[in-house]
Amino acid sequence: MTRSMTWSMTWRRISLILSLILMSLWVLLARAPALAAPSPAGEFDGERAYELLRNLCAFGPRVPGTQPHAAALAFLVKQARACTDRVELEEFRAPRPPYPAGVTLTNVVARFGPGRTPRVLLGAHWDSRPQADADPDSSRRRQPVLGANDAASACAVLLHLAELFQTRPPAVGVDLVWFDGEDGGLPGSNDTYCLGSREHVRRLRHPRPAYAIVLDMVGDRNLTLPIESFSLAHSPELVHMVWGRAAELGLAAFFISEPQHAVFDDHVPFIEAGIPAVDVIDFDYPHWHTVEDTPDKCSPQSLEVVGEVLASLVYAP
Repeated sequence: MTRSMTWSMTWRRISLILSLILMSLWVLLARAPALAAPSPAGEFDGERAYELLRNLCAFGPRVPGTQPHAAALAFLVKQARACTDRVELEEFRAPRPPYPAGVTLTNVVARFGPGRTPRVLLGAHWDSRPQADADPDSSRRRQPVLGANDAASACAVLLHLAELFQTRPPAVGVDLVWFDGEDGGLPGSNDTYCLGSREHVRRLRHPRPAYAIVLDMVGDRNLTLPIESFSLAHSPELVHMVWGRAAELGLAAFFISEPQHAVFDDHVPFIEAGIPAVDVIDFDYPHWHTVEDTPDKCSPQSLEVVGEVLASLVYAP
């Protein structure tokens, strides 16, 4: 993902107004009598998700065109197929630049309740950045990024959700999508990022998802998940649903305040296609795009917070 987008003053004002309205609603919600628990609290196991995160990182940096990338793909497919027989691979040729010639990218799509509507989509990118260009040590900036938080953390949450959906099928249709080719882009060139999500949106057929929730960097030990600006400006109802549910569950990591960042991420292609989408991301992560983005910087507790919110939204929409 890239850090920011260019905003007109009109969008800034709209975003701020919507943010104030939503914050007011949440204050009223917080003061209202407690609602009946809407989620299967405790079903999502952060320790299991953390185990999956470590398993995914054990292959090495998941840079497209490398052996660790191929091994990680095989792992994702195996785990997904253990939970549903409706697993699809969306293969496409990586553009040059930013990738070398001949590189193939692959999205992994796991469908639960393929005949059910409405459908919801939960997604995350599974590739890692080819170079640690944000590393404070300039001698390490050509090294690949392991990507424990960015975004093996998000992939692990989806993998464990797949296990839950296998044992307890949701009443709604769910598509879990692991996007490839998100993080290999060229600085300052948004068109070279989010390749997998663009390809998935291009291939979408009816019934399209009612909404998409994208996860990215959700495992930080000091987890803070503020509202992302682009999500709020274009999908305010979905933002209210996600952060409002977290408030109901008492999960303070979903930080309710004026948006702090506008992030070009895998939710953008969905928004551009007219599908409400939000980005759940802790962008204030000191190890972003550095060689220090390793599993020890993540925690089971953070993964569990995010998994609980998504499980609640799916099982009690």
